[in-house]
Amino acid sequence: MKIPFVSFLPMEQELNVSLKSAFERVYSNSWYIHGEEDENFENKFAIYCESKYCIGTGNGLDALFLILKALDIKEGDEVIIPSNTYIATALAVTYVGANVVFVEPDIRTYNINPSKIKEKITRNTKAIIPVHLYGQPCDMEPIMKIAEENGLYVLEDCAQAHGATYKGKKVGSFGNASGFSFYPGKNLGALGDAGAVVTNHKILAEQIRVLGNYGSDYKYHHILKGNNSRLDELQAAFLSAKLPHLDRMNIERRRIAQLYINGIKNSKIILPYVISDVTPVWHIFAIRCKHRNNLEAYLYENGIGTNKHYPIPIHLQKCYENLKIKSGELPIAEEISATELSLPMYYGLTDEQIQYIIDIINKF
Repeated sequence: MKIPFVSFLPMEQELNVSLKSAFERVYSNSWYIHGEEDENFENKFAIYCESKYCIGTGNGLDALFLILKALDIKEGDEVIIPSNTYIATALAVTYVGANVVFVEPDIRTYNINPSKIKEKITRNTKAIIPVHLYGQPCDMEPIMKIAEENGLYVLEDCAQAHGATYKGKKVGSFGNASGFSFYPGKNLGALGDAGAVVTNHKILAEQIRVLGNYGSDYKYHHILKGNNSRLDELQAAFLSAKLPHLDRMNIERRRIAQLYINGIKNSKIILPYVISDVTPVWHIFAIRCKHRNNLEAYLYENGIGTNKHYPIPIHLQKCYENLKIKSGELPIAEEISATELSLPMYYGLTDEQIQYIIDIINKF
């Protein structure tokens, strides 16, 4: 049996009519930037995220960057991020000229460890970016308390967590603002690059919208030195077509995750750990194994596609060698990078495929 790591076909076949209708609607209107489709999706996604405002952006990295820029975080400032995350989290901080400060994760959840944040706060610290990695919500209550006590902004990185909840509340609605990615492989994915900022703060929302539109509040009137990062009409239309199905498809991901958790019985495999009072959306089903590379090869030989999130931690990437963080200085991030393996997790996986994956892993 051949099972790819990811396949969009089951979802796209199911939504074929609505996606094609979205394309035809935009094409017929001949309006491609900042139109009705964008406004419609922004309104719906803000409501979905239990927030007041949504601003479409070109991608998830831009969403984080524009938030930081709108908050006037700049050179000399420090921003705390987890030591294991996708590089976009760090790049957003770098692009505004601020310094990245890594905090190690909880080895069980892979998310930033709140108990380790305080020791990294200095007089230059301006913000914390908790990343809801793999679709698992961070422990937001202590993070928000630390931020309040120290006068820090909180920017949630929700790139992998569309629809996840913490204590009954949607992620993305806790901090000053949150950044979402709609990269095609995400739980809510466009058919190209796209992103959004969500916030409850009107002035911040207005600032971000201006910054993403060349610093312009109206045509040819530029009040800020902005960027070009907007959600185009076509991607907004596709996202609007998909949004009503997101919760249903997230429920299916949770069902698949539970089948994995209940079925994988191999002492060599470390299964995901979920903290209490959260509802993950399982963007990634991440297992760990000390013999990860052997397991990866074994699964490939048996027709099962996998991925690694992420095989080289940010502090050991060549582009961040200026940080002068040596191997061994962030051991938890390095341990995760060396042992994590992502199993197939997408809408449309059949029970037969899931059971095959479980059986093959149990024989490893």
